[in-house]
Formats: sequence, structure tokens, C-alpha cells
Amino acid sequence: MARHFTGDDVRAAYERIKNRVRRTPLEDSIHLSDDERTYRFKLESQQLGKSFKIRGALNTIAQLTPDQVSRGVGTVSTGNHAVAVAYAARELGIENCMVIVPFGISRSKLDRIRFYGARVMTMGDSYDEALTLGLNYIDRHELFYVDPGGCDPLVCAGQGTIGYEIALQHPKVDTIVAPVGSGGLVTGIAVGARAVRPDMRIVGVQTAACPSLYQSLKDGVCYSTYPITGDTICDAVVGGAGPIAFEMLPTLIDEWVVVEEPAIRSALRFMVEHEQCVIEGGSAMVVAAVREHPELVGGTNVALVISGGNVDGPMLARVLNERDE
Repeated sequence: MARHFTGDDVRAAYERIKNRVRRTPLEDSIHLSDDERTYRFKLESQQLGKSFKIRGALNTIAQLTPDQVSRGVGTVSTGNHAVAVAYAARELGIENCMVIVPFGISRSKLDRIRFYGARVMTMGDSYDEALTLGLNYIDRHELFYVDPGGCDPLVCAGQGTIGYEIALQHPKVDTIVAPVGSGGLVTGIAVGARAVRPDMRIVGVQTAACPSLYQSLKDGVCYSTYPITGDTICDAVVGGAGPIAFEMLPTLIDEWVVVEEPAIRSALRFMVEHEQCVIEGGSAMVVAAVREHPELVGGTNVALVISGGNVDGPMLARVLNERDE
């Protein structure tokens, strides 16, 4: 059974990290809002490291023992969490930081990881392969493993400060829509937001290319690995479901939306061309959800969590050159 966390844990995380992270904007959407609904973007794409991941990494690493600090930290990631761990390690004075990534992650993320001083090793053709190989390496070298959020309640509590922050920023927000990978982010957001607003609606959005958590909850089985179907620009949110989300989300989430790749790519173009906002494919999922399924998402004052802005240039150019059919 996974270790759970509470609203008090999120509040404590917020106090612990608030002076080390940005209080990111909650900006009105000009082109999505209408007479029935107001949409706002929670721009974690403007967070340190260009993603929400710094919140969970800082909350975890700040609580390490002196012995753990001296040994160093390691992680396995498709990019954003790796950037966050590298940044947090540098900020907290940890010299030995090892990041293991699969082949094919974006150059922009690799550049950021190295900029913050971490060493990088490439292992495996997918996140699941990299995780198997990377965990073995980290264990053998006695590093503290900084989990991306699927298994560590400290990481989830740190990520949950987004929901807590949204509830404090705008009391009229009644619905939060969050992208879903392993599920740590949406679980944290649900717990954090409801620590302030118990009636907050939570909507999770996952890509049809890898709906691991959605299918896990539907089938009642936690799929720790999950296949990717076809090409996807949502590289940051593919892989297996996390046990914390699998156990906690059934009582926390109000609605699920699974979006197809063409809708995600169209949403990414929409954000760049109309909202003048460069975001990742994983973040574009929430925009696709409200464009394709506004009634399913529901709410009247809706916050869309834009989780990251680390975009591979060539991929972005290809998507921008595409046109909706």
C-alpha cells in the first residue's frame, strides 16, 4: 500500500518552498472564455525550470538527512523532473546529482539539466526501460532516489501546492483541470485545493496514446507500465500509473477526459497562435479537453494547469506547420 498525504502536508510544503519558487500567474484566457465559462491559465510554464516539477523536488530534497545529502541524489525522468531535481540540488548545495533519461528526450530539456549542474546518463528507449535500468544504477551507487511523484508523498505534496495556490489566488475558481501522467500532479492538486476549498471540482486529462491511470482506475488494476500507441507530442506524461494516485484518486477526481493526438496538436497551435503562449504537449491536453469537451469538463470558473513550457524546437515547428482538417 502506498503512503498517502493530506492537506496539512500540502500546507507544510507550501511554507517550506514558497520563498524558493515562483507564485505563477493565473491569467484569463482571451479566446477560450465565453458567456457561460471563464477559463484561466495557471502558468507553471513560467515556473523555475519551466515546469511545475520544481515544487515536488524542492519539498523532497529540502528534507534529506545530512548523510543523504553527502551521498547525493539521482532520478529517472523524461525531462522536466530531471530539470527540477538538478535545480533543487544546486540550490540546496548537493554536489552529486545524477539524472538518467531515455533516448530521444528534447534537446531543450537536456540543456537545462546540464546548465543546473547535474550529470546525465542516457538509458533505454522508453521511460519504463530507463526507469528499470536507472533505479538499478541509483541503488548500486547509494544515491537518494527522487521519485517523479507516483510513489513519494513528499513529491505529491509539493506538487499539490499548485492547487493550494490556485484556491488562494482566485476564490471564484470552482474547477481545476490538470494533465495526468503517473497521477502525482492531479492527486496533489486535488488534496491541496480542497485544503482551502472542499467543494473544488477536479478534472483529469490524459492522452489516448497512453491512458495508463485512466485505464488503471477503470479496470481496478494499477498498471505500473503501459504501452504507447502511435506518435505523441506528450512525452512528459507517458508511462505507467503511480500507486499513490491509483489509491487516492477515486475519492478525489470528479471527471476524466481522454483526448486524441490531433486535438492535442491543434490545442498546441491554438495556444501559440492565439494566446501567444508556448507550452508542452502534455499541457496542451487540458486545452484540448475544454475545446473538445467543454460540457464534460464543466464548471463556470475553470483553472487550466499549464504544467510546463520546455518545448523541443523542431517538434514545435512541425506542429505549427500542420493544419486542422
